[in-house]
Amino acid sequence: MTALGQNLKIDADRLWDSLMEMAKVGPGVAGGNNRQTLTDEDAEGRALFQSWCEAAGCSMGLDQMGNMFARREGTDPDALPVYVGSHLDTQPTGGKYDGVLGVLSGLELIRSLNDMDVKTKHPIVVTNFTNEEGTRFAPAMLSSGVFAGIHTQDWAYAREDAEGKTFGDELKRIGWCGDEEVGARKMHAFFEFHIEQGPILEAEGKDIGVVTHGQGLSWTEITITGKDAHTGSTPMPMRRNAGLAMARVLEAVDEIALSHAPHAVGAAGHIDVYPNSRNVIPGKVVFTVDFRSPDLDVITDMEARLRVAADKIAAEMGVDIAYEKVGGFDPVAFDEGCVTAVRDAAERLGFSHRDIISGAGHDACWINRVAPTAMVMCPCVDGLSHNEAEEISKEWAAAGTNVLLHAVVETAGIVA
Repeated sequence: MTALGQNLKIDADRLWDSLMEMAKVGPGVAGGNNRQTLTDEDAEGRALFQSWCEAAGCSMGLDQMGNMFARREGTDPDALPVYVGSHLDTQPTGGKYDGVLGVLSGLELIRSLNDMDVKTKHPIVVTNFTNEEGTRFAPAMLSSGVFAGIHTQDWAYAREDAEGKTFGDELKRIGWCGDEEVGARKMHAFFEFHIEQGPILEAEGKDIGVVTHGQGLSWTEITITGKDAHTGSTPMPMRRNAGLAMARVLEAVDEIALSHAPHAVGAAGHIDVYPNSRNVIPGKVVFTVDFRSPDLDVITDMEARLRVAADKIAAEMGVDIAYEKVGGFDPVAFDEGCVTAVRDAAERLGFSHRDIISGAGHDACWINRVAPTAMVMCPCVDGLSHNEAEEISKEWAAAGTNVLLHAVVETAGIVA
């Protein structure tokens, strides 16, 4: 095995051209993408990715959740593969890079190794995980979750979208349901390259984020029931205003998260108000509180304090309150060896870098349960993501992919 040199680099123009070509599939209305999972547009993007992989000499595997695996052989047929990848599906108003960069950087890695005639001991496999976003079929990271044994396949197949269509039926409809058992593959390691989806790297002028941990997440759905009443004729002391009670609970959420600064966060993104009429005091609200932290004890504390504070508010205001834990996962500590490979690659290539905690969930968070895993991040403009205005530079994409290349090849073992 030989040492890795700085001249081992990807073709930045080719990577960028591939990103722009994929962005033509399922275009959004404002410059981004709407390529939601298991739609016709998803099928088209998958076909384009497969054609590129086969042109690069890879064989394509497909499992029963639609996860795609493009394999470049290694010199040792018995060596477990090093996996790299992310997802091709997008939000309804998604950007051109979230997830897609992680898949196409893996493809570019293989193309570049082919160009330089570099052989590795371990095979390298580029992966596209199905339904990472979870926007059409909840929850997020669904197929990597089945792969890692978090969810059962039958449960995943039964997930329904807003129109009542099931994941299993739609996977078969678009023609991307394979025969391979989900999770049967064994991995030597897994690496995922992703845009930060936050403002830290750009604000600090860092080229690379070395992801050491992933935040844990807790989703609690809260239902507050008061009494519908006329906004004009109901005296203030006689109101049972569910909307006001929610506002006070959300103020408590903010205070609870701030008490664990700087790494804990909390908010409510999904809010339904009933009857949602201009001249009716809300009689019912349903909202989901999202707490996140890299420390499980902090998440547990925030959940407990939320219930104490909310119960007190409900009692004071004469409204009823109910809770349901509707989602979540524990914090993730990525593999020290894989993290070191990423950090060493950034230093070897002369890129500025910092350790960072991922504030979002990623397929790597589940795969970390079954294989040594790490993530690489690059900046995104203004930290904007899940938005069609999401943007990165060609230079950021190339820097992250070169770090990915070196970390993967070091782990896979370059052969002289």
